[in-house]
Amino acid sequence: MTGPAVLPAGSARSGSLGRWVLLAYRLPREPSNPRVGVWRKLERLGVARLGDGLVALPADARTREQLDWLAEEIAEAMRAARAAEYQAVIQQARDAAGAGAAERRRAVRRLRGELRRIARRDFFPPAERDAARVAVAALAADAAPAVVEEGS
Repeated sequence: MTGPAVLPAGSARSGSLGRWVLLAYRLPREPSNPRVGVWRKLERLGVARLGDGLVALPADARTREQLDWLAEEIAEAMRAARAAEYQAVIQQARDAAGAGAAERRRAVRRLRGELRRIARRDFFPPAERDAARVAVAALAADAAPAVVEEGS
């Protein structure tokens, strides 16, 4: 998600068009409620749709404030979507903790990959991110082969 940015509209010849506020956004498909809510609020504002996830309104203080609020709402929706993904990782790590050593090692590899995939699209990290990392690290420590000391 990119926050609102004020950009000049048109070329030098069209100076009478003034300035515009642009909002570029992208929300996950699931859950759909935040995405639909944002779309409806944008429609109520009377935005000009420039493309998928790109809208514009003439720049004035009222418009800018409304889009700033909406940008915060979008960030919160994205944070909630990532939180759900991290919760799933935490649960999978807990479920794998009771498995055999080989299965725990496979789960660690898979969950580390999942954490990397989530992190690539996690622009507004929720608190659950750290908890998921800790859960996978604990599973990895538990899955590590035991070191047997000589003479024991």
